[in-house]
Amino acid sequence: MTETSQNAPLNLLATCPKGIEGLLADELAALGATPGKTTVAGVYFTASQAIAYRVCLWSRLANRIILQLVREPMIETPEQLRDVVARIAWTQHLAVGKTLAVDFHGRSDHIRHTRFGAQTVKDGVVDALQLAGQERPSIDTKTPDLRLYAHLHRANLTIGIDLSGESLHRRGYRRDVGHAPLKENLAAALLIRAGWPERAKAGEPLIDPLCGAGTLLIEAALMAADQAPNLDRERFGFKGWAGHDETLWLEQKREAEARASIGRKRCKTQLLGFDQSPAALSAAKTNAMRAGIPALITLHGQGLAQLTRPETLSAERGLLITNPPYGERLGELPELVRLYSQLGEKAKALFPGWTLAMFTGNPDLGHRLGLRAHKQYALKNGALDAKLLLMDIGVPATDSGAQAEAEVKGVDTPPKTAPAVSENAQMFANRLGKNQKRLKKWLKQSGETCYRIYDADMPEFALAIDRYGDRVHVQEYAAPSSINPAQAQKRLFDALEVLPDALGVDPSKVYIKRRERQTGTAQYQKREASGERFEVREGDARLWVNLRDYLDTGLFLDHRPVRRMLGEMARGKRFLNLFCYTATATVQAALGGASDSVSVDMSNTYLEWAKDNFTLNKLDLRLHRVVRDDCFRWLETADAEFDLIFMDPPTFSNSKKMRDTLDIQRDHPRLVELAMARLAPGGTLVFSNNQRRFKLDDALSQHYAVEEITSRTFDPDFQRRTNMHHVFLLRHRR
Repeated sequence: MTETSQNAPLNLLATCPKGIEGLLADELAALGATPGKTTVAGVYFTASQAIAYRVCLWSRLANRIILQLVREPMIETPEQLRDVVARIAWTQHLAVGKTLAVDFHGRSDHIRHTRFGAQTVKDGVVDALQLAGQERPSIDTKTPDLRLYAHLHRANLTIGIDLSGESLHRRGYRRDVGHAPLKENLAAALLIRAGWPERAKAGEPLIDPLCGAGTLLIEAALMAADQAPNLDRERFGFKGWAGHDETLWLEQKREAEARASIGRKRCKTQLLGFDQSPAALSAAKTNAMRAGIPALITLHGQGLAQLTRPETLSAERGLLITNPPYGERLGELPELVRLYSQLGEKAKALFPGWTLAMFTGNPDLGHRLGLRAHKQYALKNGALDAKLLLMDIGVPATDSGAQAEAEVKGVDTPPKTAPAVSENAQMFANRLGKNQKRLKKWLKQSGETCYRIYDADMPEFALAIDRYGDRVHVQEYAAPSSINPAQAQKRLFDALEVLPDALGVDPSKVYIKRRERQTGTAQYQKREASGERFEVREGDARLWVNLRDYLDTGLFLDHRPVRRMLGEMARGKRFLNLFCYTATATVQAALGGASDSVSVDMSNTYLEWAKDNFTLNKLDLRLHRVVRDDCFRWLETADAEFDLIFMDPPTFSNSKKMRDTLDIQRDHPRLVELAMARLAPGGTLVFSNNQRRFKLDDALSQHYAVEEITSRTFDPDFQRRTNMHHVFLLRHRR
């Protein structure tokens, strides 16, 4: 057990984000402490009380500074934990009337919950205080006077006092952190790894081309101005500690204030931030003001595509540092592939001779920069694995004749850059253009705006690409195990880079999904919950589609000719749609003149979507009903007859809503028989499915008149894969 006094060195622990422990040890030494053992996300050190205050004030990297009171091995049970805590002289640390909170981390076979561990520690403190005749402290979990740190790992217990209080990364200048913020101390670590503030001392400028709320810029400015990061912090944990020395603390603070005042006046470093979001720039400006360094940072409202080099920037060397979006979700990739490529192009064109430091959770996207990293640092951004990539931006070679002519004319020669895309990517773009040209005449005649433009035409680009007006839906087929995943990822990025220009669409309107082999009702499962749907037209029908939230979009494009046929057949008919999905076939039949209809499916979500489609087309919901049921069960109990039935079941389903699993190859005879029992004399069953190797049971041809019309149900945009679905007409024999 360690007793503390003002003169004795204190045993302390500084915690930090994983991956920067070495940097933290160096920082502690520079602040006058004596670093000891480094552990995961922490550094043990010793220091005087004055130096401990200095570390709380000046550390740019630490999360918390813990004053260790005890380190005890062989702690397993709650009784052992409580006994160790009770032996600490708490009257030396917690004054009468002060509030208390316990942060407990870890577990053992007998202590399995952090709340139980914290309660046990608190009980030990109360035991010690009551034994010393001091009253029981009150608990305040939000803003306690004294916050205790308790960590139990592999039976090794550490008990201490949190001198920092709230985590030191919260400097106080950032109120609205926005989406997935970069913590301040992690931003400081990135800057140090990139050679800042030594670069500032050498007169080099710093630019963040995607600055967002300005965290990297502000941390860089604080370093350049020699301002303690926690100088304006309102509250520290040591303020409620009974051993706190206010005089000692004020000495440290006055010194820091003097250094900051001088440093801000002397700082001539150019710090520039660019962002196209007015809200982000407003937040950056406000944050800089709260940090006390607004005059040191210049902000520009420019997106990456419009980025130019400011005329006031003449330095041949500098630091380009940024934390772009990572693309944690597949659907974010179309915009980000273009963003990373643009970042590389702008860096090479505008800042030759500089260093680019990029922090990303998606190193594969980092490869789109076209620059080679000479150093990489593995770090964590919250729970995400991330890397800091350091790249030298080379000065491009120039043609000597052009250079000489330019020198005579007194102008700069534009630097030559490498081709923007790979040869394979250009071939893919050419194929998209060729396909668009091939379909042009048909599209003009048909008026269709939703169609397939590419379906794995080139084996190395295994994608299905559909247009929905001015939007594009991309489905990536899962690569076979024989394909290197990294190579498959690169090809996907190549495709996404050229696709917007090739098809003339905005990258923000490109939606991507990965299509695995489907089982059950996988096409119904939600990927997101944006609710982002929009209206499209198919013939006279108006239909809602959603390209973001589900694997399928609400409209099966390959069945367009089948829906068209149903509309032509439906006049005056009673129509039944089984496995109806969003009931787009029912809409076409109703617009074609069906007298009434019933649409059956198990999904409430898609039946509501179906009703929205009916409303959009001003169909009477009293005549066109939707029914939530298992189609097998509904057919077995229904007593109505229909003149026209459409049935398009999934290949396989094991939905819990179904009585049994469905295997269409195995179960289609029973399904067809049940449907034919509901078909009126002279009526037609249109039976379809998308089982690629489907074979209709021969016995059905003996009982019913069967006509396969599959070859007539593909428009020009789907004629590459004529086994995508199978369609049969079945009628009762006369």
